[in-house]
Amino acid sequence: MTTQTTDRADMPSSPGVPGLVFRRFRGPDDYPGMVEANLAARDEYGIEDTVTVEGMASDYAHLTHSDVNRDLLIVELDDRVVGYTRVQWDDQQDGSRAYESICILRPELRSRGIGRSMLAWDERRSREIAAAHPADGRERWLQAWSWDGDERALALLRRSGYTPVRRGYEMVRPDLEAIPEATLPDGLEVRAVGREDMRRIWEADVEIFRDHWGEVDASEEAWLRFSENPVYDPSLFVVAFDGDELAGMVINVIDPGDTARKGYVRGLLDGVGVRRAWRRRGLARALILRSLHLLREHGATSAFLGVDGENPNQAMTLYEGCGFGTVSSETAWRKPLAGEESAG
Repeated sequence: MTTQTTDRADMPSSPGVPGLVFRRFRGPDDYPGMVEANLAARDEYGIEDTVTVEGMASDYAHLTHSDVNRDLLIVELDDRVVGYTRVQWDDQQDGSRAYESICILRPELRSRGIGRSMLAWDERRSREIAAAHPADGRERWLQAWSWDGDERALALLRRSGYTPVRRGYEMVRPDLEAIPEATLPDGLEVRAVGREDMRRIWEADVEIFRDHWGEVDASEEAWLRFSENPVYDPSLFVVAFDGDELAGMVINVIDPGDTARKGYVRGLLDGVGVRRAWRRRGLARALILRSLHLLREHGATSAFLGVDGENPNQAMTLYEGCGFGTVSSETAWRKPLAGEESAG
């Protein structure tokens, strides 16, 4: 990944806040400030999932459809990073294309017009990207996500013409006591996996989530993000096999950075998936319960996960049956990107 010389960005509008600067990305030196701003927002809005400098560096080294030198903007106030915004585009499962805005701003700086300027820049940059794409007849959207505890973000998106289209939830199991025993369906077994199995696990994950809303990134960059994720430890994965076939898995995580920040150990079920041929047989429940036992053996005292509220396999009901309860939510918003010129 290359960086470029710091320069101020040309903004569609300016909130006129003294000491405020919108500038281009400087490289890895920006990650600590970006993470600090991100964590401040997550804490304010009750978000369980966390972000670390190591994780951000790994992800940003292998972004798909997003160029950090052109599509990422840093927000500074009095020489301190207080937020950032980034755009990327992805082809969706329904055949449309979404140009997505990711806006992070420290919560004490909301209601000063900064978020409005960030969103305006994102929309302008997304239209520039879209204009370079061939006109292929597909629907195209401007898309954004907001944490539902951030009422000012919700109001900004509504005023800007966005409509809510999907909701996701964070769910927590507050303790790892009294976990039921998990019985695997006949003919299946859980086997230990290692680094040599990571590609196969990733490919199964991509296949499984092709049934879900949004996009599935099957690019080589996505594989590198998966394989180089600093908190992925295959010894914590629970993977079921039917003979030589991988039937389903739970990608479990214990993040040392999260432990240091929270002061206790909690597990993340970062991906729960069963391939089509093995669904409706109780495999997902068995893998989840085995995961909870495994996480407890490694010192975790609670666990959490994220889920699409309209998951086609009734995942929320499954998780509730395994002792998880909803603690926060986020919303996906869209508005049509219409009337834009496209290349060729």
